[in-house]
Amino acid sequence: MQLVYKVKDRPPVGKLLIAALQQLLAILAATIAVPAAINAQFPDANMSASAALLGAGVGTIVYLLFTKFRSPVFLGSSFAFLGSMAAAFAGSVSASAGYLGLIIGAAFAGLVYVVIAVVVKLVGVKWVNKLMPAVVIGPTVAIIGLSLAGNAVGDLMKGNVLNDAAEMVGSPYIALLCGLVTLAVTMVCSVYGKKNLRLFPFVIGILAGYAVAAIFTGIGTAANVDALKIIDFSKFKDMQWLPKFSFIEAFKGNYDFGEVGSLGTYIGTIAVAYVPVAFVVFAEHIADHKNLSSIIGSELLEDPGLSRTLLGDGVGSVAGAFFGGCPNTTYGESVGCVAITGNASVFTILVTACLAIVISFFAPFVTFLSTIPSCVMGGVCIALYGFIAVSGLKMIQKVDLNENRNLFVVSVILIAGVGGLTLTFGKVTLTSVACALILGILTNVLCSIKSKKENAPSAPAAGTAEDENAEVTALSDGQTEENVAAPSNEQTEDQ
Repeated sequence: MQLVYKVKDRPPVGKLLIAALQQLLAILAATIAVPAAINAQFPDANMSASAALLGAGVGTIVYLLFTKFRSPVFLGSSFAFLGSMAAAFAGSVSASAGYLGLIIGAAFAGLVYVVIAVVVKLVGVKWVNKLMPAVVIGPTVAIIGLSLAGNAVGDLMKGNVLNDAAEMVGSPYIALLCGLVTLAVTMVCSVYGKKNLRLFPFVIGILAGYAVAAIFTGIGTAANVDALKIIDFSKFKDMQWLPKFSFIEAFKGNYDFGEVGSLGTYIGTIAVAYVPVAFVVFAEHIADHKNLSSIIGSELLEDPGLSRTLLGDGVGSVAGAFFGGCPNTTYGESVGCVAITGNASVFTILVTACLAIVISFFAPFVTFLSTIPSCVMGGVCIALYGFIAVSGLKMIQKVDLNENRNLFVVSVILIAGVGGLTLTFGKVTLTSVACALILGILTNVLCSIKSKKENAPSAPAAGTAEDENAEVTALSDGQTEENVAAPSNEQTEDQ
């Protein structure tokens, strides 16, 4: 694809700041949704959106350092670890013990990445390409986008104003209108806009959708019509002015490990909850980097290398959890933003990370970001998730689908992923993306056995024409055996 800014390009300061804000808006909803989900299940946890932003910013900077500033992607709170984080709080009674579990769990996940990185460093990445060729990784990347489609469409008809029963009071049709305005403005800016508008379609689209939602909310408040209320401005009354650092909460003491009884047993519980999930996220890590590689035109698994991206992801997750409580992962939303805007500048990602850190200490702005209604973000996410899916489908273009082997691999991955196949083993849940990828790998291996046998070179039998040809080519100066044994008539006459 045509990039406006390549990886090492540095946009002008003004454009750089707006592009960084755009990246932040693209990853915002998912990043702050993770602590919100934990708080809904464990109210005493009281995890903050500010801390999640802080952890994401710190984790991204760590990742950029490990990857030598060659991989333009933002790291945010990982949904894959939601069950693991819940296990940390479920296995404890006190909040301090729960936060300690978050840090320990992130350390276990990071250790998995480190071990895999060491293995990759020793054996190389060729096995990755053999295990996950384009016929496997292409539909898997498509599934990353398609698996999120339900979230985007669901958010498209949701506002942020809730009643006492936690039910949305705003009309879903008003919310839909706000979301569609956001999507339409984003598309118009990206397709018809000139250079500057094409660089910032999400910022403009979100502002347009927010403005429409604010108008409806204002009318609804003045006329006392709940159906028109989309934005919850009451959040400004209960602003949390400072991030709630995980390490401060974890080391307050007053630990109570509840039914598990002891710290050792609690740590074992955390390890079981985090380690298997880390292997699942590893698969998604490869898919994200393969997708990003196809967008920027550079193979990231080779340069800076899979070992470095894994180390950056792992250590970044530990750092992020230390500050914010959420293990991080590379974000498909960030990759989609790069694809749509054509801005692959790693400096944009760096400024985004710094912006996330600064904003995390400025409560009014964090609160403002949290008031962006779901319908507005849903309109943006339709484009983001769609571009992720299309990027994966573009990879499949290189695959010969006239071969039944390839057809079966792609079919299995798409159906398993779109169908939402998930497997749960205790506290570990394999996501639809992970299940689809594993099934795709197994299908590809199974269907490749026959072709490998057919393509295997067979040893030529003794005395065959192949032997004779080999003897002929073995002679020097291109002379045949007959020419060496006896001179030609012309040579005889010359003598």
